[in-house]
Amino acid sequence: MTNKERFIRTLKCEKIGGQVPTFELVFFLTMEAFGRVHFSQRHYSQWNQMSRTEQKLHIKDMADLYIQTAKRYGHSAIFVQPDVLPDPDRLEVTQQLLEEIREQSGDEYFLMLHGDPTWAIPDGSHVMDFSIRMYEDPEGLNEESKRRLDSMLRTAAKLDQNGHLVDGFGLCSDYCLNANPFFPEELFGELVQPYLKEVISEYRKMGYYSIKHTDGNIMPILRQIADCQPDAIHSLDPQGGVSLRKVREIVGDKICLVGNVNCGLLQTGTDEECDADVMRSLREGMMDGKGYIFATSNCAYTGMPLARYERMIELWRKYGSYDNMNQQ
Repeated sequence: MTNKERFIRTLKCEKIGGQVPTFELVFFLTMEAFGRVHFSQRHYSQWNQMSRTEQKLHIKDMADLYIQTAKRYGHSAIFVQPDVLPDPDRLEVTQQLLEEIREQSGDEYFLMLHGDPTWAIPDGSHVMDFSIRMYEDPEGLNEESKRRLDSMLRTAAKLDQNGHLVDGFGLCSDYCLNANPFFPEELFGELVQPYLKEVISEYRKMGYYSIKHTDGNIMPILRQIADCQPDAIHSLDPQGGVSLRKVREIVGDKICLVGNVNCGLLQTGTDEECDADVMRSLREGMMDGKGYIFATSNCAYTGMPLARYERMIELWRKYGSYDNMNQQ
């Protein structure tokens, strides 16, 4: 099987045998790993002044870096970030990047984009106004949600018309802090869940898969998220008290689980603590013999020691196989 085929079968919670798939939402450590600046740190303010030849070279280089990262660390999926381009709304540029990745790698990897129209925790400059609106203007927020949903679905349809360039969407609106969800349960059910459910349903009709991401303590709203029937839930954050075993009990065996390696320990823990947490994640994630994708509880973010991430991958290569689970 290709990496993409293994990833899809895992999203479907089918048994695959062999190595558990892995990927990261973002791998920011490209300078240390490859000596190449990560997309988020590049500046494209003069994109429109570039010749078409120079634009093509940038796209080719970005595609190559995505693929080299996937190859080195065994990732089965590539999460393409259109926000690394000069204008995220220029779908034609994103399409060119997706086409270039396919050109260089064939159909080896599962490709995905951002695709979440639902409300997320607002930033500090907007949190007060948004909090007031949740109680005083829920109708206005829902009208905005409908527009955002429509825009996202039109984008997905356009991608589908142009050759189904992606396999799925990462739904990356964060709902939770470490202590609890930002949205009270009843407001989550009113302002978020209906649109999350609809976007997942509409993506599925188009043939796309959906991976719902949110950090923090998702437990109070986990049942509501699961009822939307995403193909997978990421990142199962242990810093928010999220247990793989408990999540599996709540969501059942039809939703894939992704993540759970403690990023805080990878950042500041001892080598022994990191190794133990990686092994715990593998053991708990693989216990059903299916439906688990190995990953950090966030991403390989700037400041995380590369050696720690590479040690995590080394342990995954050695112990992350269903064929030798008794070695753990």
